[in-house]
Amino acid sequence: MVSDAQFQPLSGYPAWSEEVMLQRADENLSHSQLRRTVRDFSKAPVADSIVEACLKTAMTAPSGANQQPWTFVWVKSTDVRQKIRGAAEAEEREFYSGRASTEWLDALAQFGTDDHKPFLEDAPVMIAVFAEAWKNNGGRKAKNYYVSESVGIATGFLIAALHHAGLATLTHTPSPMKFLSDILQRPDNERAYLLLIAGHPATDCQVPVITKRSYEDVVIVR
Repeated sequence: MVSDAQFQPLSGYPAWSEEVMLQRADENLSHSQLRRTVRDFSKAPVADSIVEACLKTAMTAPSGANQQPWTFVWVKSTDVRQKIRGAAEAEEREFYSGRASTEWLDALAQFGTDDHKPFLEDAPVMIAVFAEAWKNNGGRKAKNYYVSESVGIATGFLIAALHHAGLATLTHTPSPMKFLSDILQRPDNERAYLLLIAGHPATDCQVPVITKRSYEDVVIVR
């Protein structure tokens, strides 16, 4: 097989000393450890330029065969957000009133959540993330590869970018989420992946007391 690959010189990896690399790694760790999922948001606006920069960061994520199988729908319309909240809360009522198992509800009890989701309208930023199952090339289906993995990595980049910019975030995944595709008029080759909410935390915001698994519990060296 004849390859049509093209290459260019790599840039962006300066030869830092080990001390500088460790300092940068430690600074990133310290900042990342401050990240928390927030459900109480201020209505203070966030500049479009900040959100745009964070979305562009998400677009730098690696993906299977560089297919970039993601779409980010930045929802600004007040009317559309009201519709999304209404549909999401309807699904959540079903979830909490019978769809979820007792075990699942017990796991959620520590967070004090219910079907009431005011953050879907209060927070200044709503981004619906869609996974592109396949591409439409002139009416012909073209396969995408590692779709869930690729979109998950890109979403992680986006969350980290928003946190780095000083914004709090919440990942919201009502199930099922087909209503998002309907309300946002997405094509058949896309499926809703999650709703990402972002903004400044409310002044009186509180978060649950939680612990993270230890390094020794998570990292195995062989």
